[in-house]
Amino acid sequence: MRSPKPLVEIVSTGRWLPDRVLTNADLEKMVDTDDQWIVERTGIRERRIAPCTIGAGEMGAGASRVAMDRAGVHPGEIDLIVTATATPDRLLPATACDIQARLGASHAAAFDISAACSGFIYALSIAEGYLAAGRGDIALVVSTEKMSGIIDWDDRATCVLFGDGAGAAIVRRSTNGRGILSSFIRSDGTLAQLLWRPAGGVLEPMTEERLAAKDHLLRMAGREVFKAAVRSMAEASDQALARAGLTGDDIDLFIPHQANLRIIEATARYASVPMEKVYVNVDRYGNMSSATIPIALDEAIEQGRIKPGANVLMVAFGAGFTWASSVVRW
Repeated sequence: MRSPKPLVEIVSTGRWLPDRVLTNADLEKMVDTDDQWIVERTGIRERRIAPCTIGAGEMGAGASRVAMDRAGVHPGEIDLIVTATATPDRLLPATACDIQARLGASHAAAFDISAACSGFIYALSIAEGYLAAGRGDIALVVSTEKMSGIIDWDDRATCVLFGDGAGAAIVRRSTNGRGILSSFIRSDGTLAQLLWRPAGGVLEPMTEERLAAKDHLLRMAGREVFKAAVRSMAEASDQALARAGLTGDDIDLFIPHQANLRIIEATARYASVPMEKVYVNVDRYGNMSSATIPIALDEAIEQGRIKPGANVLMVAFGAGFTWASSVVRW
């Protein structure tokens, strides 16, 4: 099967990471845990934590400026801003509009999507469709997550897993054979309560009782989420490869969602991609939700692990449940 002709390409990427590093040793002083327990079960050794004065909008704008500078794109040239975030600065208006204002991208349409850890690939797929339909020339895809703001720091099962960061990409219509070869997105809302924030919306608004119970913070059934993540990311990898007319042997770099090293290793086995072709930075950043893939992509480009003509497979799984994948020819 021949690979499809790409219609949209990723022109550039950028990332923003907080300066503060929170190590496993630091967490040992905060909750009942230890470095060995965390590393053996997750592969995480440290994560970045943003200051309380910096929100998702500022983080996303920081990553966007880097991507724009590298692409030589001015704010007025951007037609669309799609922001993936599970940690918006406020419920209304969209964080994308805040990013738009910070950048001065007054010509762009801007909106958020909520697909949790799968958000970057969801947003990339939306931007691809928008540009391929001829509705614009340049789109900015942003994933920005301040997970430290929705974590229960007394829950040792979850607080060790997450970190903060933002990644961004400039995409445009392709004319050179480079770009997105395939995309695949799916969801299953019947499993929502395995990974969720029970309160804070209109159905369960914040009350003193809800705050005291910490119902506004993230809750996760770890074992069930682990099994669903491996199964769903394996399916997503298969679908993206089939739609691109490729096999695991054709992939030059595999960038999975960075949630847990054991999930990454299991997904790579299912996709028939050896670990030497898998990009891993979960040990340094933990789970940054939708920001993990664009940050990993940006680092891989910077390190020279993605050469012109390379086939890159990205796959993610998140709350919803949502899962998604994409194959990109560089």
